[in-house]
Order: sequence, then structure tokens, then C-alpha cells
Amino acid sequence: MRRIALVTLVVDDYDEAIRFYTEALGFRLVEDQPRPDGSRWVVVEPGTEGGGSGLLLARAKDEAQRGRVGDQTGGRVGFFLHTDDFARDHARMREAGVTFLEEPRHEPYGSVVVFQDLYGNRWDLLQPATA
Repeated sequence: MRRIALVTLVVDDYDEAIRFYTEALGFRLVEDQPRPDGSRWVVVEPGTEGGGSGLLLARAKDEAQRGRVGDQTGGRVGFFLHTDDFARDHARMREAGVTFLEEPRHEPYGSVVVFQDLYGNRWDLLQPATA
């Protein structure tokens, strides 16, 4: 079986990124290991262990990478977080201070709302419609 295991997300600071993804979004910290060059290997996942793709949180190393923090997809929604309970997760995230860019919508494909992570990357919180 083939699947995308990790997607790199360039961040300003490891610890603030870990806090946001684990506390505000409810992800779990899978790995946080120091590397010989002073960086860290930090992986967070939104679901249960092995249940999907994870994010590799990589601290920007230079000016070019710092310029990409928060704009890794040119202002488009670049990340899609599926849920099985839209109302629950939307309310929990709102309480945790997540910035939503619109009111929730109910589309033929499901319930959706666009939010920003702590750096400004755009995400969809999406509960797909049942077939």
C-alpha cells in the first residue's frame, strides 16, 4: 500500500507550533527528537496512530524559508482536516482561539469552514457528506 505519510509545514518555532497543533487543533505529538544540527524532528498527527498523514513541523532555516511561513500555498486552502463531528470540532476549535475566516457552510459535499493556523496557512475543517 502506498500513502503520503508526512507533509512538511515550515514553522517559526517548534514549541509554539506543537502547542497550536496539539492544544488548539487536538492533534497528537508523535515524535519530537533532537537532530545533530540543532534542529528537531517533530511530527504531529490529527487522528489515531497510523490513521493517516502527519505533519513534519520544520523550523525555517534561512530567509527564503522564513518567507514561506504562513504562505506555503500562495493564500489558497492547502490543508484539509476531516472530522466525523463537525459541530463538536468547530466549537472546540473556536473555544481554543482558532481563527475562522468564514461562517460554516453546508455544501453538497459536506459541512465546511475555512480556518487559519497560527501562521496564517489556510485549512478546511470538513465533515464529508455521507453517501
